[in-house]
Amino acid sequence: MMRLPPGQRTRVTCTVNGQAHSGFAESRTLLSDFLRHELHLYGTHVGCEHGVCGACTVVLDGRLARSCATLAVQAEGAEITTVEGLAADEGLEPLRQAFSRHGALQCGFCTPGILASASHFLAARPDPTEAEVRDMLSGHLCRCTGYEGMVRAILEVARETTEGANQ
Repeated sequence: MMRLPPGQRTRVTCTVNGQAHSGFAESRTLLSDFLRHELHLYGTHVGCEHGVCGACTVVLDGRLARSCATLAVQAEGAEITTVEGLAADEGLEPLRQAFSRHGALQCGFCTPGILASASHFLAARPDPTEAEVRDMLSGHLCRCTGYEGMVRAILEVARETTEGANQ
């Protein structure tokens, strides 16, 4: 195991949103702070800083991760997708439009993490039940909208995607 003295920074190189990035981090630097302050990718929001609220959710090597509970040095060599990278995915646009139509976003603070989770979820489960959607959303805290609009938006996108694939 590599040990760094307090205050010493080490280079962290990873692929973020399809592009190679490199920056410096102390051993205690959180991935969320590295993304925001070192790589200047501000779409990842930090809410609780304990991995509970889900605002900082990113896709790390194909799996959802709480970037506020992951150290930047753990991302060495990793493939990371943030909400900025998801924005380039044409599959996200129907989800964003459905969130808007159903009033599933208000202040927008939780939205990047929820969109990351929802798009990852729909890729794995293209035809989810309402209970499955609610279970996925249980990993996120939203203080503005409640979750009804989010559930309706995600189910609508799933239904439209499934119907489009069946035609």
